[in-house]
Amino acid sequence: MAYLLASEVQQLLHNKFVVVLGDSVQRAVYKDLVLLLQKDCLLTTKQLRAKGELTFEQDTLVAGGQLDSLHNGVHYREVRQFCSEHHMVRFYFITRVYSEYVEDVLAELQSGEHAPDLVIINSCLWDLSRYGQSSWKSYLRNLENLFERLGQVLPESCLLVWNTAMPVGDKVYGGFLPPHPPPWPIPLRDFLVQANFYSSTEANKHGFDVLDLHFHFRHRAWKHLQSDGVHWNEHAHRQLSFLLLAHVAEAWGVELPCRSPPRTPRGSPPGDAPAWQWEQGQPHAASPLGSSPPPPKRRSLLGSPPAHLRLRPLLSPPPPLLLSPPPPPPFPCYLQDNDFASDHFFQSDQFYFHSDVPSPPQTEFASEADFTYGPQPPPPGFPSPCYKQRAPVVYRGFPRYCAPAPYMPWRGRPRRSKRWAPIRPESRPQ
Repeated sequence: MAYLLASEVQQLLHNKFVVVLGDSVQRAVYKDLVLLLQKDCLLTTKQLRAKGELTFEQDTLVAGGQLDSLHNGVHYREVRQFCSEHHMVRFYFITRVYSEYVEDVLAELQSGEHAPDLVIINSCLWDLSRYGQSSWKSYLRNLENLFERLGQVLPESCLLVWNTAMPVGDKVYGGFLPPHPPPWPIPLRDFLVQANFYSSTEANKHGFDVLDLHFHFRHRAWKHLQSDGVHWNEHAHRQLSFLLLAHVAEAWGVELPCRSPPRTPRGSPPGDAPAWQWEQGQPHAASPLGSSPPPPKRRSLLGSPPAHLRLRPLLSPPPPLLLSPPPPPPFPCYLQDNDFASDHFFQSDQFYFHSDVPSPPQTEFASEADFTYGPQPPPPGFPSPCYKQRAPVVYRGFPRYCAPAPYMPWRGRPRRSKRWAPIRPESRPQ
Protein backbone atom coordinates (compact mmCIF):
# COMPACT_ATOMS: atom_id res chain seq x y z
CA MET A 1 0.00 0.00 0.00
CA ALA A 2 1.29 3.46 -0.92
CA TYR A 3 1.73 6.09 1.80
CA LEU A 4 1.25 9.51 0.21
CA LEU A 5 1.93 13.06 1.26
CA ALA A 6 -0.35 16.02 0.66
CA SER A 7 1.88 17.31 -2.13
CA GLU A 8 1.67 13.96 -3.94
CA VAL A 9 -2.12 13.83 -3.59
CA GLN A 10 -2.32 17.34 -5.02
CA GLN A 11 -0.34 16.21 -8.06
CA LEU A 12 -2.47 13.10 -8.53
CA LEU A 13 -5.75 15.03 -8.39
CA HIS A 14 -4.49 18.11 -10.21
CA ASN A 15 -7.32 19.71 -12.23
CA LYS A 16 -9.68 16.86 -11.30
CA PHE A 17 -13.34 16.99 -10.31
CA VAL A 18 -14.09 14.33 -7.68
CA VAL A 19 -17.64 13.43 -6.60
CA VAL A 20 -18.45 11.31 -3.52
CA LEU A 21 -21.95 9.91 -2.94
CA GLY A 22 -23.01 7.93 0.11
CA ASP A 23 -23.89 7.90 3.77
CA SER A 24 -21.99 9.13 6.82
CA VAL A 25 -19.10 6.71 6.23
CA GLN A 26 -18.61 8.11 2.74
CA ARG A 27 -18.84 11.61 4.20
CA ALA A 28 -15.81 10.77 6.30
CA VAL A 29 -14.11 9.57 3.10
CA TYR A 30 -14.81 13.00 1.60
CA LYS A 31 -13.50 14.81 4.68
CA ASP A 32 -10.26 12.86 4.84
CA LEU A 33 -9.67 13.44 1.13
CA VAL A 34 -10.25 17.20 1.53
CA LEU A 35 -7.89 17.29 4.51
CA LEU A 36 -5.21 15.31 2.69
CA LEU A 37 -5.34 17.76 -0.21
CA GLN A 38 -4.21 20.55 2.13
CA LYS A 39 -1.97 19.21 4.90
CA ASP A 40 -0.40 16.07 6.34
CA CYS A 41 -2.49 15.35 9.42
CA LEU A 42 -5.36 13.11 10.49
CA LEU A 43 -8.97 13.93 11.19
CA THR A 44 -10.00 14.60 14.77
CA THR A 45 -12.82 12.82 16.56
CA LYS A 46 -14.89 16.01 16.55
CA GLN A 47 -14.51 16.38 12.79
CA LEU A 48 -15.54 12.77 12.22
CA ARG A 49 -18.69 13.12 14.33
CA ALA A 50 -19.72 16.52 12.95
CA LYS A 51 -22.78 16.52 10.70
CA GLY A 52 -24.04 19.26 8.43
CA GLU A 53 -21.61 21.91 9.70
CA LEU A 54 -21.35 25.14 7.75
CA THR A 55 -17.66 24.73 6.94
CA PHE A 56 -14.96 22.09 7.24
CA GLU A 57 -11.34 22.79 6.31
CA GLN A 58 -12.23 25.61 3.92
CA ASP A 59 -15.11 23.79 2.22
CA THR A 60 -18.67 25.08 1.88
CA LEU A 61 -22.05 23.66 2.81
CA VAL A 62 -24.02 24.05 -0.42
CA ALA A 63 -27.39 22.64 0.62
CA GLY A 64 -29.02 20.76 3.48
CA GLY A 65 -27.41 20.27 6.86
CA GLN A 66 -27.62 23.30 9.10
CA LEU A 67 -29.00 25.32 6.21
CA ASP A 68 -32.18 23.23 6.36
CA SER A 69 -32.65 20.94 9.36
CA LEU A 70 -30.69 18.20 11.08
CA HIS A 71 -32.53 14.90 11.45
CA ASN A 72 -32.10 11.16 10.91
CA GLY A 73 -34.86 10.68 8.37
CA VAL A 74 -34.60 9.21 4.89
CA HIS A 75 -35.10 12.68 3.40
CA TYR A 76 -32.01 14.20 5.02
CA ARG A 77 -29.88 16.14 2.53
CA GLU A 78 -26.34 17.45 2.73
CA VAL A 79 -24.25 18.76 -0.17
CA ARG A 80 -20.69 19.92 0.47
CA GLN A 81 -17.99 21.20 -1.88
CA PHE A 82 -14.30 21.98 -1.57
CA CYS A 83 -12.87 24.12 -4.34
CA SER A 84 -9.29 25.38 -4.69
CA GLU A 85 -7.31 26.71 -7.60
CA HIS A 86 -6.73 23.27 -9.14
CA HIS A 87 -9.01 20.87 -7.19
CA MET A 88 -12.73 20.41 -6.70
CA VAL A 89 -14.35 17.76 -4.48
CA ARG A 90 -18.12 17.50 -3.94
CA PHE A 91 -20.16 15.31 -1.61
CA TYR A 92 -23.83 14.26 -1.79
CA PHE A 93 -25.50 12.54 1.15
CA ILE A 94 -27.87 9.83 -0.09
CA THR A 95 -30.02 7.37 1.86
CA ARG A 96 -30.87 5.08 -1.06
CA VAL A 97 -28.74 3.73 -3.85
CA TYR A 98 -31.21 4.87 -6.51
CA SER A 99 -34.14 7.25 -6.07
CA GLU A 100 -35.59 10.43 -7.47
CA TYR A 101 -33.00 12.45 -5.56
CA VAL A 102 -30.16 10.38 -7.05
CA GLU A 103 -31.67 10.98 -10.48
CA ASP A 104 -31.62 14.72 -9.78
CA VAL A 105 -27.97 14.49 -8.74
CA LEU A 106 -27.07 12.69 -11.98
CA ALA A 107 -28.93 15.29 -14.00
CA GLU A 108 -27.01 18.03 -12.19
CA LEU A 109 -23.68 16.35 -12.93
CA GLN A 110 -24.64 15.85 -16.56
CA SER A 111 -25.67 19.47 -17.12
CA GLY A 112 -22.95 21.05 -14.98
CA GLU A 113 -20.11 23.19 -16.23
CA HIS A 114 -17.47 20.57 -15.35
CA ALA A 115 -17.77 16.86 -16.05
CA PRO A 116 -16.65 14.63 -13.16
CA ASP A 117 -13.32 12.85 -13.53
CA LEU A 118 -13.77 10.52 -10.54
CA VAL A 119 -17.00 9.30 -8.91
CA ILE A 120 -16.91 7.38 -5.60
CA ILE A 121 -20.21 5.90 -4.49
CA ASN A 122 -21.69 3.47 -1.97
CA SER A 123 -25.06 2.96 -0.32
CA CYS A 124 -26.07 -0.11 1.63
CA LEU A 125 -26.93 0.28 5.33
CA TRP A 126 -29.81 2.69 4.83
CA ASP A 127 -31.19 0.57 1.98
CA LEU A 128 -31.33 -2.58 4.11
CA SER A 129 -32.76 -1.04 7.29
CA ARG A 130 -35.12 1.83 6.45
CA TYR A 131 -37.35 0.66 3.62
CA GLY A 132 -39.55 -2.08 5.02
CA GLN A 133 -39.74 -5.81 4.55
CA SER A 134 -39.02 -5.64 0.81
CA SER A 135 -35.80 -3.68 1.26
CA TRP A 136 -33.61 -6.52 -0.08
CA LYS A 137 -35.51 -6.94 -3.34
CA SER A 138 -35.72 -3.20 -3.89
CA TYR A 139 -31.98 -2.86 -3.19
CA LEU A 140 -31.11 -5.39 -5.89
CA ARG A 141 -33.45 -3.71 -8.35
CA ASN A 142 -32.10 -0.24 -7.55
CA LEU A 143 -28.52 -1.42 -8.03
CA GLU A 144 -29.29 -2.51 -11.57
CA ASN A 145 -31.07 0.78 -12.32
CA LEU A 146 -28.24 2.85 -10.84
CA PHE A 147 -25.42 1.31 -12.84
CA GLU A 148 -27.46 1.40 -16.01
CA ARG A 149 -28.10 5.14 -15.55
CA LEU A 150 -24.47 5.82 -14.63
CA GLY A 151 -23.36 4.22 -17.87
CA GLN A 152 -25.64 6.60 -19.75
CA VAL A 153 -24.85 9.80 -17.85
CA LEU A 154 -21.12 9.66 -17.07
CA PRO A 155 -18.60 10.32 -19.86
CA GLU A 156 -16.20 7.62 -20.97
CA SER A 157 -13.28 9.48 -19.42
CA CYS A 158 -14.86 9.33 -15.95
CA LEU A 159 -13.63 6.68 -13.52
CA LEU A 160 -16.34 5.28 -11.24
CA VAL A 161 -15.29 3.34 -8.14
CA TRP A 162 -17.91 1.40 -6.20
CA ASN A 163 -16.87 1.07 -2.54
CA THR A 164 -18.24 -2.00 -0.84
CA ALA A 165 -19.81 -1.47 2.57
CA MET A 166 -17.32 -1.69 5.42
CA PRO A 167 -17.72 -4.27 8.21
CA VAL A 168 -19.93 -3.54 11.20
CA GLY A 169 -19.76 -4.74 14.78
CA ASP A 170 -21.83 -7.36 16.53
CA LYS A 171 -23.93 -4.62 18.15
CA VAL A 172 -24.85 -1.64 16.00
CA TYR A 173 -26.04 1.70 17.38
CA GLY A 174 -26.48 4.13 14.51
CA GLY A 175 -28.71 7.02 13.59
CA PHE A 176 -29.75 5.22 10.44
CA LEU A 177 -31.52 2.52 12.44
CA PRO A 178 -35.27 3.03 13.04
CA PRO A 179 -36.69 2.72 16.56
CA HIS A 180 -37.84 -0.80 15.71
CA PRO A 181 -35.48 -2.21 13.07
CA PRO A 182 -36.86 -4.91 10.78
CA PRO A 183 -36.00 -8.49 11.65
CA TRP A 184 -33.20 -9.51 9.32
CA PRO A 185 -33.03 -13.17 8.31
CA ILE A 186 -29.35 -13.24 9.37
CA PRO A 187 -27.16 -10.86 11.44
CA LEU A 188 -26.44 -7.52 9.82
CA ARG A 189 -22.70 -8.17 9.55
CA ASP A 190 -23.42 -11.32 7.52
CA PHE A 191 -26.15 -9.56 5.56
CA LEU A 192 -23.57 -7.00 4.40
CA VAL A 193 -21.42 -9.75 2.90
CA GLN A 194 -24.28 -10.83 0.65
CA ALA A 195 -25.10 -7.23 -0.26
CA ASN A 196 -21.47 -6.54 -1.16
CA PHE A 197 -21.37 -9.63 -3.33
CA TYR A 198 -24.41 -8.63 -5.37
CA SER A 199 -23.37 -4.97 -5.64
CA SER A 200 -19.83 -5.77 -6.79
CA THR A 201 -21.17 -8.32 -9.28
CA GLU A 202 -23.56 -5.75 -10.73
CA ALA A 203 -20.79 -3.14 -10.93
CA ASN A 204 -18.48 -5.56 -12.77
CA LYS A 205 -21.33 -6.47 -15.08
CA HIS A 206 -21.57 -2.84 -16.23
CA GLY A 207 -17.79 -2.37 -16.44
CA PHE A 208 -17.20 -0.24 -13.32
CA ASP A 209 -14.37 -0.55 -10.82
CA VAL A 210 -14.88 -2.08 -7.37
CA LEU A 211 -12.82 -1.35 -4.26
CA ASP A 212 -13.56 -4.07 -1.72
CA LEU A 213 -13.26 -2.18 1.56
CA HIS A 214 -14.96 -5.00 3.45
CA PHE A 215 -12.07 -7.28 2.49
CA HIS A 216 -9.35 -4.81 3.49
CA PHE A 217 -10.89 -3.99 6.89
CA ARG A 218 -12.31 -7.38 7.85
CA HIS A 219 -9.59 -7.95 10.51
CA ARG A 220 -9.32 -4.38 11.82
CA ALA A 221 -12.75 -3.89 13.36
CA TRP A 222 -11.53 -4.64 16.88
CA LYS A 223 -8.98 -1.81 16.73
CA HIS A 224 -10.34 0.95 14.46
CA LEU A 225 -14.12 0.56 14.73
CA GLN A 226 -15.98 3.09 16.83
CA SER A 227 -18.20 2.19 19.77
CA ASP A 228 -21.39 2.49 17.69
CA GLY A 229 -20.28 -0.45 15.53
CA VAL A 230 -20.67 1.46 12.23
CA HIS A 231 -18.20 4.35 11.98
CA TRP A 232 -14.40 4.16 11.95
CA ASN A 233 -11.62 6.25 13.48
CA GLU A 234 -9.15 8.56 11.76
CA HIS A 235 -6.48 5.89 11.23
CA ALA A 236 -8.85 3.63 9.32
CA HIS A 237 -10.03 6.47 7.10
CA ARG A 238 -6.48 7.50 6.26
CA GLN A 239 -5.71 3.93 5.25
CA LEU A 240 -8.92 3.92 3.22
CA SER A 241 -7.79 7.08 1.42
CA PHE A 242 -4.45 5.49 0.58
CA LEU A 243 -6.17 2.40 -0.85
CA LEU A 244 -8.53 4.54 -2.87
CA LEU A 245 -5.80 6.79 -4.25
CA ALA A 246 -3.63 3.80 -5.14
CA HIS A 247 -6.54 2.31 -7.08
CA VAL A 248 -7.13 5.59 -8.89
CA ALA A 249 -3.42 5.99 -9.71
CA GLU A 250 -3.31 2.49 -11.17
CA ALA A 251 -6.35 3.25 -13.32
CA TRP A 252 -4.88 6.53 -14.57
CA GLY A 253 -1.42 5.07 -15.24
CA VAL A 254 0.37 7.04 -12.53
CA GLU A 255 3.26 5.42 -10.66
CA LEU A 256 3.20 6.20 -6.95
CA PRO A 257 6.30 6.38 -4.75
CA CYS A 258 7.06 3.32 -2.65
CA ARG A 259 7.41 4.56 0.90
CA SER A 260 7.20 2.62 4.14
CA PRO A 261 5.63 4.43 7.11
CA PRO A 262 8.12 5.53 9.78
CA ARG A 263 7.42 4.82 13.41
CA THR A 264 5.97 7.48 15.71
CA PRO A 265 6.76 8.07 19.39
CA ARG A 266 4.50 6.39 21.88
CA GLY A 267 1.74 8.56 23.27
CA SER A 268 1.93 11.29 20.61
CA PRO A 269 -1.46 12.60 19.49
CA PRO A 270 -2.38 11.29 16.02
CA GLY A 271 -3.54 14.69 14.82
CA ASP A 272 -0.13 16.33 15.33
CA ALA A 273 1.97 13.69 13.58
CA PRO A 274 2.18 13.45 9.79
CA ALA A 275 -0.61 11.42 8.31
CA TRP A 276 1.59 8.69 6.94
CA GLN A 277 3.50 8.17 10.20
CA TRP A 278 1.34 5.31 11.46
CA GLU A 279 1.12 1.65 10.78
CA GLN A 280 -1.12 -1.28 11.49
CA GLY A 281 0.61 -2.36 14.69
CA GLN A 282 1.22 -0.52 17.92
CA PRO A 283 3.66 2.43 17.57
CA HIS A 284 7.09 1.97 19.04
CA ALA A 285 9.11 4.53 20.93
CA ALA A 286 11.71 6.29 18.83
CA SER A 287 15.35 6.17 19.85
CA PRO A 288 17.22 9.41 20.77
CA LEU A 289 19.19 9.27 17.54
CA GLY A 290 16.04 9.10 15.44
CA SER A 291 16.45 5.50 14.25
CA SER A 292 14.00 2.77 15.10
CA PRO A 293 15.06 0.32 17.85
CA PRO A 294 16.22 -3.13 16.81
CA PRO A 295 13.55 -5.84 16.92
CA PRO A 296 13.54 -8.05 20.01
CA LYS A 297 15.44 -11.30 19.74
CA ARG A 298 13.24 -14.37 19.73
CA ARG A 299 14.44 -17.51 21.43
CA SER A 300 13.39 -20.93 20.30
CA LEU A 301 10.89 -22.90 22.30
CA LEU A 302 13.36 -25.79 22.78
CA GLY A 303 16.96 -24.93 23.57
CA SER A 304 20.00 -26.62 22.08
CA PRO A 305 20.69 -30.12 23.49
CA PRO A 306 23.82 -30.73 25.60
CA ALA A 307 27.02 -31.64 23.84
CA HIS A 308 27.01 -35.25 25.11
CA LEU A 309 23.47 -35.82 23.77
CA ARG A 310 24.00 -34.49 20.29
CA LEU A 311 23.72 -37.04 17.49
CA ARG A 312 26.75 -37.85 15.46
CA PRO A 313 26.55 -38.29 11.71
CA LEU A 314 25.91 -41.84 10.58
CA LEU A 315 28.43 -41.70 7.75
CA SER A 316 31.65 -39.79 7.67
CA PRO A 317 31.93 -37.26 4.87
CA PRO A 318 33.69 -38.64 1.78
CA PRO A 319 37.25 -37.45 1.15
CA PRO A 320 37.69 -34.73 -1.44
CA LEU A 321 38.30 -35.92 -4.97
CA LEU A 322 41.69 -35.02 -6.41
CA LEU A 323 41.77 -34.80 -10.17
CA SER A 324 45.15 -35.79 -11.58
CA PRO A 325 46.14 -34.19 -14.88
CA PRO A 326 45.92 -36.51 -17.91
CA PRO A 327 49.18 -37.88 -19.36
CA PRO A 328 50.85 -35.72 -22.01
CA PRO A 329 50.10 -36.61 -25.63
CA PRO A 330 52.64 -38.95 -27.35
CA PHE A 331 52.97 -36.51 -30.23
CA PRO A 332 53.19 -32.75 -30.58
CA CYS A 333 50.04 -30.85 -31.13
CA TYR A 334 49.58 -29.32 -34.53
CA LEU A 335 46.80 -26.96 -35.50
CA GLN A 336 44.38 -28.56 -37.88
CA ASP A 337 43.49 -27.15 -41.25
CA ASN A 338 40.39 -25.25 -42.10
CA ASP A 339 38.96 -28.33 -43.86
CA PHE A 340 38.84 -30.23 -40.57
CA ALA A 341 37.32 -27.46 -38.43
CA SER A 342 34.94 -28.64 -35.71
CA ASP A 343 31.24 -27.85 -35.79
CA HIS A 344 31.28 -26.63 -32.18
CA PHE A 345 32.83 -23.27 -31.36
CA PHE A 346 33.37 -22.05 -27.83
CA GLN A 347 32.99 -18.44 -26.83
CA SER A 348 35.00 -16.94 -24.04
CA ASP A 349 31.99 -15.27 -22.44
CA GLN A 350 30.26 -18.64 -21.90
CA PHE A 351 32.62 -19.67 -19.09
CA TYR A 352 33.34 -18.25 -15.72
CA PHE A 353 36.25 -19.80 -13.82
CA HIS A 354 36.57 -19.21 -10.12
CA SER A 355 40.28 -20.08 -10.05
CA ASP A 356 43.01 -17.49 -9.87
CA VAL A 357 45.05 -19.40 -12.49
CA PRO A 358 44.32 -18.07 -15.98
CA SER A 359 43.15 -20.70 -18.39
CA PRO A 360 45.00 -21.18 -21.72
CA PRO A 361 43.17 -20.55 -24.96
CA GLN A 362 41.00 -23.33 -26.35
CA THR A 363 42.61 -25.33 -29.18
CA GLU A 364 41.06 -27.97 -31.41
CA PHE A 365 42.92 -31.07 -32.58
CA ALA A 366 42.48 -33.83 -35.12
CA SER A 367 44.19 -37.24 -35.11
CA GLU A 368 45.59 -38.53 -38.41
CA ALA A 369 47.80 -41.49 -39.26
CA ASP A 370 50.68 -39.58 -40.92
CA PHE A 371 51.89 -37.55 -37.91
CA THR A 372 55.66 -37.42 -37.30
CA TYR A 373 56.98 -37.98 -33.82
CA GLY A 374 59.44 -35.60 -32.28
CA PRO A 375 60.71 -34.46 -28.89
CA GLN A 376 57.89 -34.07 -26.42
CA PRO A 377 57.30 -30.55 -25.09
CA PRO A 378 57.13 -29.97 -21.32
CA PRO A 379 53.63 -30.53 -19.90
CA PRO A 380 51.79 -27.26 -19.26
CA GLY A 381 50.73 -26.29 -15.75
CA PHE A 382 47.05 -26.56 -16.55
CA PRO A 383 46.54 -28.68 -19.69
CA SER A 384 43.76 -27.75 -22.01
CA PRO A 385 41.14 -30.44 -22.63
CA CYS A 386 41.18 -32.10 -26.03
CA TYR A 387 37.47 -32.89 -26.29
CA LYS A 388 34.93 -32.07 -28.93
CA GLN A 389 31.98 -31.85 -26.51
CA ARG A 390 30.34 -28.53 -25.69
CA ALA A 391 30.99 -27.45 -22.12
CA PRO A 392 28.04 -26.37 -19.95
CA VAL A 393 27.26 -22.66 -19.93
CA VAL A 394 27.42 -20.97 -16.54
CA TYR A 395 25.04 -18.00 -16.23
CA ARG A 396 26.36 -15.19 -14.12
CA GLY A 397 23.04 -13.54 -13.25
CA PHE A 398 19.45 -14.33 -12.43
CA PRO A 399 16.24 -12.53 -13.47
CA ARG A 400 14.97 -9.95 -11.04
CA TYR A 401 12.23 -11.21 -8.76
CA CYS A 402 9.30 -8.86 -8.16
CA ALA A 403 7.26 -9.64 -5.06
CA PRO A 404 3.52 -9.85 -5.73
CA ALA A 405 1.38 -7.05 -4.31
CA PRO A 406 -2.19 -5.95 -4.71
CA TYR A 407 -1.09 -2.63 -6.21
CA MET A 408 1.87 -2.86 -8.52
CA PRO A 409 3.30 0.26 -10.19
CA TRP A 410 1.75 0.88 -13.58
CA ARG A 411 4.35 1.84 -16.18
CA GLY A 412 2.17 1.96 -19.25
CA ARG A 413 -0.64 4.03 -20.55
CA PRO A 414 -3.82 4.55 -18.55
CA ARG A 415 -6.15 1.63 -19.04
CA ARG A 416 -9.24 2.26 -21.04
CA SER A 417 -12.69 2.12 -19.54
CA LYS A 418 -14.39 -1.27 -19.58
CA ARG A 419 -17.77 0.27 -20.21
CA TRP A 420 -19.38 0.13 -23.58
CA ALA A 421 -20.07 3.46 -25.21
CA PRO A 422 -23.79 4.30 -25.26
CA ILE A 423 -25.42 3.61 -28.57
CA ARG A 424 -26.71 6.78 -30.13
CA PRO A 425 -28.82 6.79 -33.29
CA GLU A 426 -27.09 8.45 -36.18
CA SER A 427 -28.91 11.17 -38.02
CA ARG A 428 -29.68 10.22 -41.59
CA PRO A 429 -30.03 12.71 -44.41
CA GLN A 430 -33.59 13.28 -45.56
